[in-house]
Amino acid sequence: MVAKELVPTATIKFFGAGTAGCIADLITFPLDTAKVRLQIQGEKVEGANAAKYRGVFGTITTMVRTEGPRSLYNGLVAGLQRQMSFASVRIGLYDSMKQFYTRGTDSAGIVTRLMAGCTTGAMAVAFAQPTDVVKVRFQAEVRMGDGGRRYNSTIDAYKTIARDEGVRGLWKGCMPNITRNAIVNCAELVTYDLIKELILKYDLMTDNLPCHFTAAFGAGFCTTVVASPVDVVKTRFMNSAAGQYSSAINCTFIMFKQEGLKAFYKGFMPSFLRLGSWNIVMFVSYEQIKRGMTRAQQYWESPF
Repeated sequence: MVAKELVPTATIKFFGAGTAGCIADLITFPLDTAKVRLQIQGEKVEGANAAKYRGVFGTITTMVRTEGPRSLYNGLVAGLQRQMSFASVRIGLYDSMKQFYTRGTDSAGIVTRLMAGCTTGAMAVAFAQPTDVVKVRFQAEVRMGDGGRRYNSTIDAYKTIARDEGVRGLWKGCMPNITRNAIVNCAELVTYDLIKELILKYDLMTDNLPCHFTAAFGAGFCTTVVASPVDVVKTRFMNSAAGQYSSAINCTFIMFKQEGLKAFYKGFMPSFLRLGSWNIVMFVSYEQIKRGMTRAQQYWESPF
């Protein structure tokens, strides 16, 4: 008699999503840092020696040459903290939220999926925003030679921001980030969900690695196109000095006035490279982690 395969529990999905998010961040973090540098380029900053970045790999090369290879991983600790809290909520609770909106049934339409994506995306930001602020501050920091550092460590960054800007400073850019992540979650999770469902429905592939890879790649591209403008505004606003912008709306208007419409798609290629590769690594890892943990649970509950 073959044991019935268990469905992953909400706990497995929660911790599996956080772990998969950390794995994806470890691999794609230099691309994310390059994206941030390109997005903030064009801001009026003090010092005439600010590096000029050209393209994804040009940005990475410039950073390695002027600041050293470690600069590509500025903010990694905060990034991993962010994924453990952020991905766990927005990805790990997505299926649970779908079931909540469908009252426990398995028939989830497009509207239900969009509502679930928006909800978990907003919940994740409200919970994990301080980690995102610190991550962006570290990634945007330019160190030339023996120049001083903005923050000495991740813990120091949390303390300094809270002391100098108040506790509200740790939630700076929360509204544009909620907007961005509602869009990202809908584009990312719903697109992945739908592509994977269609592939399996028409027997194009089996529910395995090639299927997960294809669905994740499509999700990454759609997400980048939709979310890039909000992502640029979020990055600029979170990295800004106190008083530089009065609000995210003000930041948007200033960007448009000074730099034009193209400014909202600054860093598009690293965003796509990062989101595409991040989605592939994360979703493939997530599916494998879910299966591995579910099998371990199945073996634990019925070893013979």
